[in-house]
Amino acid sequence: MRVYLGLAAKNPETGIPDAMLHAVRGAIDAAFPVPPEVIRPREWHRPGVSLFAWTNEPDDSRQPALLSAGHDRVTGVNGHLAAPGEIDRLAGMPELSTESVGGCFSVFRASGRELSAATAIHRVCPVYYAETPDVHVIGSRALLVHLAARGDRVEWDVLALQSLIRQGYFLSDETPYRGVTALPPSSAVTVSGGRRTITRTPLPTAAPAPTTRRQKKALVEELAGALLATVEPLRATGEPVNLALTGGRDSRLVAAVLHAAKVPFRATTNGLDDHPDVVIAGRIARALRVEHTVIPPVRAEKKDAILVEHPLARAYETLRACEGMTSAYESIVGYLPYNARPTMSGQSGEVLRAGTFLLLQADLSAKALGRRVDATFLRDPALFGEAANAHARELARPWKERPGLEALDHMYVSYRIGRWQAGSRAGALRRGDPIWPFLDNRVVRAALGLDQTWRLSEEAIYELIAGFAPSLRNIPIEGKPWRFTVGRRYHPWQRRPQSLTAPKTGAGWNWRTGPGEALTAVLRDHVLDHLDLLTPIVDPDEVRRLFAEPVLKKPTQAWHLYTVATMLAGAYPGKAPEGLAQIRVPIPA
Repeated sequence: MRVYLGLAAKNPETGIPDAMLHAVRGAIDAAFPVPPEVIRPREWHRPGVSLFAWTNEPDDSRQPALLSAGHDRVTGVNGHLAAPGEIDRLAGMPELSTESVGGCFSVFRASGRELSAATAIHRVCPVYYAETPDVHVIGSRALLVHLAARGDRVEWDVLALQSLIRQGYFLSDETPYRGVTALPPSSAVTVSGGRRTITRTPLPTAAPAPTTRRQKKALVEELAGALLATVEPLRATGEPVNLALTGGRDSRLVAAVLHAAKVPFRATTNGLDDHPDVVIAGRIARALRVEHTVIPPVRAEKKDAILVEHPLARAYETLRACEGMTSAYESIVGYLPYNARPTMSGQSGEVLRAGTFLLLQADLSAKALGRRVDATFLRDPALFGEAANAHARELARPWKERPGLEALDHMYVSYRIGRWQAGSRAGALRRGDPIWPFLDNRVVRAALGLDQTWRLSEEAIYELIAGFAPSLRNIPIEGKPWRFTVGRRYHPWQRRPQSLTAPKTGAGWNWRTGPGEALTAVLRDHVLDHLDLLTPIVDPDEVRRLFAEPVLKKPTQAWHLYTVATMLAGAYPGKAPEGLAQIRVPIPA
């Protein structure tokens, strides 16, 4: 994991106060969620401009240096580049832009005259900015930007937190911290001569759906080229990639890409031997002639309950790792020492299928798509006060003015990836920086240029798999059939792609969504004890009604409320809670 923070004086002649430089150095322990002893710092200073960088990576051998120096200029990359040598092109651009650069990254650059940073098309490696009366602040961690701008005082943007309570992440460029804003996707912020400017490249407009096989083939080949470029850095790793493989669509495509690129890999699947994920992943591995390891679930003795971590400890670690961008409902990957071994999965493959919001939508009429936008921004309006609902309607307004297919497609990239995933992946990045082909800057750009209905049909992803690894063409998928096959007529000599579905069992129970009375009481007491802090956002009577039953009926919403209450109560930054007993949660019979 890398952390960057840049300062630029509004008046270059007066420079940056020494006290602010010391405050930044002192704030990193709170803002970088790893043990202080593993942090390696770098600094670069010129009159009026400073760039700080920190990492817990053991070395820079697989990536550009933490700060790559040139003539009176330094450049740092947060994330990874598809071609590490492109750091030189980013360093030399007259105006910083990520538009034509491959990888999953953001970039920070400083010279004697200028400070700038830029996001990729999905901003999953975020950039935040703020200002004081004297200095502009730009960085990769929102809390660090806030502490640099305000010293040791944390001030919350309370109304902005309405989105976190509704959905568990932000549906805007807001952050929990007053005065700190997330840079939009595919944008650059530049401070020159004491003035800040922001330039934004619009997300691509989708072309009409292809109507001929030649058109489809050309579009698939363009996307295939972008995907192959994402795995190029893995050739130099010297060891096989570990791929988390299931029976689904997305990890299968990653396996096919690695196979076509001749990048050695091994596959790992979690589950019981007879589960479709394990069965199908085994067939994929045999077809591609790669090693396949199955990790069965731990089978404990039959019990009637489990002991779980106290919610306050869970919320504290979530706030520490994810800076209040994600609810404690999410299971955040805990800290382990950084490991440079290459790992991959099919995460975020929905971007090639038009995104989660559209995948959930059966009715694609304009009216139905508009309702989906409303439901996303204004979930459970009765729980919120008028100010919070008015704020949500204002955030939704520009999206409702756009064509529905494009709006939901771009909302997925801007918020579901750019805010939720940007926040939740912070925990995992402490352990290493996995290569995510579906979040490559050029792959996402190419995908967004394809008609949403064609991407939703899943024909493009099927053709990609068949092109990269023809032996996988007729291996079934787990779950629902390929969408493009539904209702399609097949001649007797044509083979219809198959699917396998796991039998429904009681194994889907989760203690977070089936909390039982004891955990419900802990969540209830904490939220109601801090209800005064939540009142500017929610209707207190509705919150009490939410917790009225002995066992929660809307546990996800309760977790979101618990997270925000913990945040506003000042639990973090601060000392980790101690002496918290585990909670007993009964397992349903």
